[in-house]
Amino acid sequence: MEQETAVKSLRNKEKSKQKFLAAVEKILHTKGFSGLKVNDIARTAGLDKKLIYNYFGGKDGLIDEYIRSQDFWSNVKDESGGAAVNDGGKTFAKAMLLSQFDYVFKNKDLQKILLWGLIENRKSLKKLANDREETGAVLFKSITDPYFGENAKRYRAIIALLIAGIYYLDIYATTNDCTFCGLDLKSADGRSEIENALTFLIDKTYEEEKREESF
Repeated sequence: MEQETAVKSLRNKEKSKQKFLAAVEKILHTKGFSGLKVNDIARTAGLDKKLIYNYFGGKDGLIDEYIRSQDFWSNVKDESGGAAVNDGGKTFAKAMLLSQFDYVFKNKDLQKILLWGLIENRKSLKKLANDREETGAVLFKSITDPYFGENAKRYRAIIALLIAGIYYLDIYATTNDCTFCGLDLKSADGRSEIENALTFLIDKTYEEEKREESF
């Protein structure tokens, strides 16, 4: 009986947390970030505002969790195992970049969060950036740094440029009706060209590393 009660309580807590997260999303769509106030969030969720403090430690904790739920790199898990290590992370890198290109394009909320992070000095956004860096550091240190050796920083710089390009192109595609470098980034053909370019650049980066090793 006690176990059933505990399970029910946990389920209710998770349902309530999801309602709060959905409320944050709804307010962002209708009022923007300035509308994220405790009373408004609780009213939109239809729950007592005290639960925000009980479940998330406060409004900032709730916003942090919402941001993490939307962010691509905060949810990346290296499940490639030995395959990623054996090829220096090439297959994994291509899969992650292509997935991110698709994910950011489809997730308008994440686009807003990315833009928000550029224009506002907010603790939760700094934390998100730090979390991204920690996730990336694990992947770099465990997979690509050993493979690239003295060229590890160059590889990181290449990945930085590719990720930044993905962010910009996806946001550009959803906020503009014009092409970029003659490519329609909203069309399947245009997006396919970018995907092919990402794959090409990663392949060439690894080919160059092999070429330098041979000298």
